[in-house]
Amino acid sequence: MKRTSSHRAVQYGRSAALGCVVLVLLVAGVWSSWDSAHHIVLAKGREHGTMTVTGCGSDVCTGPYAPADGGAARSRVSVEKSVAARKGDRFPVVVKPGTSEVVRTGTPGFLHAWMPLGGALILAGLLIGGGLRLPRVGWGAGIAGGVLLVATFFAL
Repeated sequence: MKRTSSHRAVQYGRSAALGCVVLVLLVAGVWSSWDSAHHIVLAKGREHGTMTVTGCGSDVCTGPYAPADGGAARSRVSVEKSVAARKGDRFPVVVKPGTSEVVRTGTPGFLHAWMPLGGALILAGLLIGGGLRLPRVGWGAGIAGGVLLVATFFAL
């Protein structure tokens, strides 16, 4: 069966549309991850210390902050609530400039910050493998996202 030029144009259009959706998914995953991750990745010159969790609400956990390098101690800072933060826990943090919010650092904090990208990679893997008919690339993206999510689970 000979393919017509209109049939090929529809295939190219479908591939271009799915490619745009995959690109939007991945950009959204990086964008939402970067809000927290850039404080960890570009931590040089920021205020580092340790937070002790004294209480958790529905969205955030709060507690005192002890600086690591002679900075000012704070009686109350807040960190985004995760399943791994319980009352009495201590972990290393970096202070977001100009706020009383902190971001968990180290390997657990780094992985937790990139979790939205892991979910985006899994979703993009489905579209790449099924929609764009690139199964190896789709499996690679999906596995990379899954590994990121599982590593975060075990690190926290």
